[in-house]
Amino acid sequence: MPSVRVYELARNLGIPSKDFVEELRSQGIEVKSHMSGLDEETAGLVSELYRERETSDEADVPPASDDLTAEVEAPSSVPATLKPAEPNGTTVVRVPEALTVKDLVDTAQVKAKDVFLQLMSFGTLPSINTVIDIDIANNVLLNMGKNITLVSEQGETLESVGDPSASEALEPRAPVVTIMGHVDHGKTSLLDAIRAANIQATEAGGITQHIGAYEVETAKGKIIFLDTPGHEAFTAMRARGAQITDIVVLVVAANDGVMPQTREAVAHAQAANVPIVVAINKIDLEEANPDRIKQQLTELDLIPEEWGGHTIFVEVSAKQEYGLDDLQEMILLQAEILELRADPHQMAKGTIIEARLDKTQGPVATVLIQKGTLGVSEAYVAGNHYGRVRAMKDDLGRKIKEAGPSTPVEVLGFAAVPSAGDAFTVVKDERRARQISSVRQEKQRTKQLSQSGRVTLDDLYRRISAGEVKDLNLVIKGDVHGSIQALWDSLAKLESEKVRLRLIHGSTGGITESDIMLASASNAIVIGFNVRPIPKVAELAEHEQVDVRLYTVIYEAISDVEKAMLGLLAPTYNEKTLGRAEVRAIFRITRVGAVAGCYVQEGVMRRNAMARIIRDSVVIHEGRIASLRRVKDDIEEVPVGFECGVGLGRYQDIKEGDTIESFMFEEIAPHL
Repeated sequence: MPSVRVYELARNLGIPSKDFVEELRSQGIEVKSHMSGLDEETAGLVSELYRERETSDEADVPPASDDLTAEVEAPSSVPATLKPAEPNGTTVVRVPEALTVKDLVDTAQVKAKDVFLQLMSFGTLPSINTVIDIDIANNVLLNMGKNITLVSEQGETLESVGDPSASEALEPRAPVVTIMGHVDHGKTSLLDAIRAANIQATEAGGITQHIGAYEVETAKGKIIFLDTPGHEAFTAMRARGAQITDIVVLVVAANDGVMPQTREAVAHAQAANVPIVVAINKIDLEEANPDRIKQQLTELDLIPEEWGGHTIFVEVSAKQEYGLDDLQEMILLQAEILELRADPHQMAKGTIIEARLDKTQGPVATVLIQKGTLGVSEAYVAGNHYGRVRAMKDDLGRKIKEAGPSTPVEVLGFAAVPSAGDAFTVVKDERRARQISSVRQEKQRTKQLSQSGRVTLDDLYRRISAGEVKDLNLVIKGDVHGSIQALWDSLAKLESEKVRLRLIHGSTGGITESDIMLASASNAIVIGFNVRPIPKVAELAEHEQVDVRLYTVIYEAISDVEKAMLGLLAPTYNEKTLGRAEVRAIFRITRVGAVAGCYVQEGVMRRNAMARIIRDSVVIHEGRIASLRRVKDDIEEVPVGFECGVGLGRYQDIKEGDTIESFMFEEIAPHL
């Protein structure tokens, strides 16, 4: 591409080459010398902006390049995205997550060259089609004195029809249910029973074999059951900020009771703040004892309604197909209490449930639509990836053309395989999707470079000082329940008004991936007592930056946590005066500078101690005693009644009659 030398451009502008080079560098343009070359478009933009700034004339200057300096005319009317001014006089404008310079010019009704000048001051050489971040755009408007605040539409997912807050725009939607519980308590059997009952009732029910979700039609409405999210996936999605489950059905065997994985399931559901419906399964067995199950669950804050609580309990038998209708009715009742509603008329938004790379179809993902309606050929963004819907399949594998709220669909057309829990958002065109994907990928790279990691016992004090940690969350795993209880009881005694302790989850058995993901989502520390993680779990902990501490002696665990909690408390210091000395002479020594000849009047002068210079009862300097000599010897300290030479490093403004006061700080150990 033809280029223009910097010195030629400077000569045309009538300014010295050296000054012009410094000017370009101050604007963030990389130039090595006056012999450096600039492409013609950049040269034209620089010339235009330089003349505009040097002159106070407001007349428009013809652009040097249509691509870089073409001024976009402001819209003749207020854009539709403008909202009424806030009480402080600031107008809120909703814009796409990724916007171009042209978008900013059109929306804010400002001159393109003014925006270019501001962006250049940020170290960016823009064009009219350059994609910029909303934060940068807000800084541009702030520097231009505009009372406009840009707010992201999150990929243009705001309702495109009507007022999103209007109740008439919202319609009831089906609840999304995840079934959780301990191994062998009948989760799979219950799912199969509901599935089979649905087939018999409708003769063509929603069976899912490949997308991890299916629909059940009842007399009172539709229910969406998720097969895929076990404990690990459930919390992995929550860790990514996704909330796809409306209700959790906790399955507990009536003949077994509350087991470790039952407690784990409750911890995951409560941490996600999702309502729980308890299904007491295997009620047909002789040894079944539903009352014992209810009593045990009250310890986990799941109190039945008949006992004055708020948790719905249903007795079922998957084998005998007993109570299935009651369970579905209670799920719909809970959904009615939640008032689940969504606007089917807006552009679709959902969450990735699972994704895979198919050998014949390429990247394929299961998407649960949460808002709006998804159609074929629509462009979308999923996490950091984008694409266009090439085809959709329902839970029976049949091709469909559109999917509304609470509908699970298999989507083809991804550019790459997304992650479970990624937000799926429809945008107006593929160009916009590509821009948003680019901005998100850049943000992710920046975040990864600046990420300092999750909370650890070693850095708790630093994080509490920065306001990142408010309390100490723990996940405790042990070999036996008694050890876990003993450890937690001992740790709970350490809690004080200054430091709070929270037990997120505690259970027996080895450290699992579920424990790591729960700790990751809750920013907790995992303590293992007489248990170890397998290599796969250790790798996950390292990837999620979760601090895992392993102990075999309970007192070591208590000691480490106590030390970490003490580290949360800011240390206090007490100043202790060591001595005072009078300056009686000043000696100038080559390569050393001024040395004060002193007489120690009180205490001692100590090398490397802190010192302050007092002149006429006013402190004029504080520093450190860099050198201390008596006669010709370097010594550590000089006691009262002796003379010495004191050097204060680079500080040279010492005069006869000054007083040098030596002191130190004593750290007072914190206590809970």
